[in-house]
Amino acid sequence: MALARLALFVALLLLPVAAQAENWPGWRGPRGDGTSEEKSVPTKWNGKTGEGILWKTPIPGYGHSSPVVWENRVFLTACDDKTESRSLLCLDRDSGTVVWSKDVVKAPLEKKHSLNSFASGTPVTDGKLVYVTFLVADFGSLKDRTPGDMVVAAYDFEGNQKWSVKPGRFASVHGFCSSPILFEEKVIVNADHDGDSYIVALNRSTGEAIWKVARPNKTRSYVTPIIREIDGRTQMLFSGSKCVSSYDPRNGNLHWTMDGPTEQFVASLVYDGELVYLTAGFPDWHILAVKPDGKGKVGQDQIVWRTTKGCSYVPSPILVGKYFLVAADNGTGSCFEAKSGERYWQERMGKHYSASLVAAGGLAYFLADDGITKVVRPGDDSKIDVVAENEIGEHCFASPAISQGRLFIRGEKHLYCIGDKK
Repeated sequence: MALARLALFVALLLLPVAAQAENWPGWRGPRGDGTSEEKSVPTKWNGKTGEGILWKTPIPGYGHSSPVVWENRVFLTACDDKTESRSLLCLDRDSGTVVWSKDVVKAPLEKKHSLNSFASGTPVTDGKLVYVTFLVADFGSLKDRTPGDMVVAAYDFEGNQKWSVKPGRFASVHGFCSSPILFEEKVIVNADHDGDSYIVALNRSTGEAIWKVARPNKTRSYVTPIIREIDGRTQMLFSGSKCVSSYDPRNGNLHWTMDGPTEQFVASLVYDGELVYLTAGFPDWHILAVKPDGKGKVGQDQIVWRTTKGCSYVPSPILVGKYFLVAADNGTGSCFEAKSGERYWQERMGKHYSASLVAAGGLAYFLADDGITKVVRPGDDSKIDVVAENEIGEHCFASPAISQGRLFIRGEKHLYCIGDKK
């Protein structure tokens, strides 16, 4: 009996720790919105002195995709420009050792934007398989963009390829960047591009297409959808192709769509249980708070508030409690009251932002292209509250990941694991 009581006591002690620890399985984490429910996330580090750095691993090749973490494994994609190989890497979470690296595709390098890479799509995992996307370019006769086939592939945790399919064509003057998401038995990929755009759902086990729907306007965008239960419906929400839309992820049917507010989109949306928030883009800049309860074609009356100042094109925003925060590409940061749109502050924070915001423990992490992260505590004050400022020592364009008390930051040449050395 004494041993049984001791075992129960130990199990109860471990419960809070287990409840706080999360995997970071895909783009923007377990909820697709950049938030972590963990409490003990690092706020101070220095990549040059080694302060707070548990390990630093050189990454062969280059890419802007984010790391994803499942228990003791970290996955990352990269491209070797010399060999034209796009690869999936698996690292040990505790040591940073590269466990294996697999070439997914080898193809000519596509035309891309100077701020894009040839490995920008973040992989996603369900703990059994890891799913990746790349472009196999064939060049054709078009000079202003590189057409090719989108490739979606699945690997197990030992590095064995389980399947690889080409669900459709893709061409864009800005290159390729699509991050798959998971829903029920499906892998879903957005393929808005400069052609016959579509979104497709594939079977996780086989890669077979379950549904595929055409997208309007045939315009490049790179938004990764989020999926939420809203208004009695399962809604897959994203912007792109000159509109903001909601689909049923089970069959691809359209719930509602709203024209605009601009032409091209990159940043993912966020949702606070009442309103959907988005920031875009090109050629016009907008931040919108939208009611997601519409049906069919909806109009401007769904917009609760709007601003054209402090908007971001590439970095995705974040919600921290009642606060809505944005890192604009030009280096400014803004904090709003989410429900009303009241701006608490707008500050020059860095030279330029590409990475999306992440948050944990009531703090927001702003990672600038120069590798400097400002940890911010949002509040009602008109002055920004910077809790810490940390440098990693190299440029960073990928969004960070948070898992099991550690922060993972990808630099141009290395992947860093930040945590308490004790």
